[in-house]
Amino acid sequence: MNLSALYDVPAPAKLNLFLHVTGRRPDGYHLLQSVFRFIDLCDYLDFEVRSDGQIVCESPLAGLSSDDDLVVRAARALQSATGVKLGAQIQYRKAIPSGGGLGGGSSDAASTLIALNRLWKTGLSRAELMRLALPLGADVPVFVFGQNAFAQGVGEDLQRVELSSVSYVVVQPALHVATGHVFSDPDLTRDTKPIIITDFAEWQKLADNRLRVAQSAGLNVIGTSQENGVRPLYGWNDLQPIVLARYPIVKQAYNLLLELGLKPRMTGSGACLFVEFVTTEHAQAFQQKIVAKIACYGNDSTKVVSNTWVCSGLQEHPLYHWLNS
Repeated sequence: MNLSALYDVPAPAKLNLFLHVTGRRPDGYHLLQSVFRFIDLCDYLDFEVRSDGQIVCESPLAGLSSDDDLVVRAARALQSATGVKLGAQIQYRKAIPSGGGLGGGSSDAASTLIALNRLWKTGLSRAELMRLALPLGADVPVFVFGQNAFAQGVGEDLQRVELSSVSYVVVQPALHVATGHVFSDPDLTRDTKPIIITDFAEWQKLADNRLRVAQSAGLNVIGTSQENGVRPLYGWNDLQPIVLARYPIVKQAYNLLLELGLKPRMTGSGACLFVEFVTTEHAQAFQQKIVAKIACYGNDSTKVVSNTWVCSGLQEHPLYHWLNS
């Protein structure tokens, strides 16, 4: 099949179910441990092949130059690595907010690598595309990896993890958080004790077993509520205390959720917060409560929370089967 265009190519958001900072390398890069979870909040991209070798992309982000656009950088990286003479006309539509810790830019770059690898018939494997992805940003490789993953190192050491089918309420505070500022903060702790993947897997199994007991008996158990459907989360986010201390609007949004009996977690370096629920129905019920609570802020509501979403956790990236491992 001779493809010349691909439309509505999805680029899903991610959540960091936990994020531990375990050290720092001599070159300044932080050593992390995290679990990445894909969710069904997506950007969408359109690609048309150009014969002149030009990469032309009209960014939906005001003020973003082509040289700074990860989508353009990803396309050029694939051109350079393969020597392909073709170009691409690219458009994309943003739903994932920038500066929210949801990995939107990284996901767009990964979907660009995967889609153009198909359109240009460059034939790179998943592993080869992951090597191209890492210089673009620490989060880009996991979107090429294409499965929910336990991540180590600077984010490039990935192992697939099985995650339950659950839903999330994601809350976007009304500001962007600059990742570099958070990681360079002098109060950031960088000495969390490393775990192994089985620590997380065993904890997940225990949480699921407790939930099944609660559901069958109609009882509440520690860390879960049969009534509100909230699921506990493993570990913590080492960046969260820094962001809550430095960004009052994020702290306000966090406190708003606390007042509803929720204990939110920040994803990535922020600013978005999330809560995990057993079912979509539980998540939707709490989203309504959150929206009603936000309304109590009156005209100041948009200064605290910009948006909320109910999202389903994905078992794999929508483009996973576009690549050979």
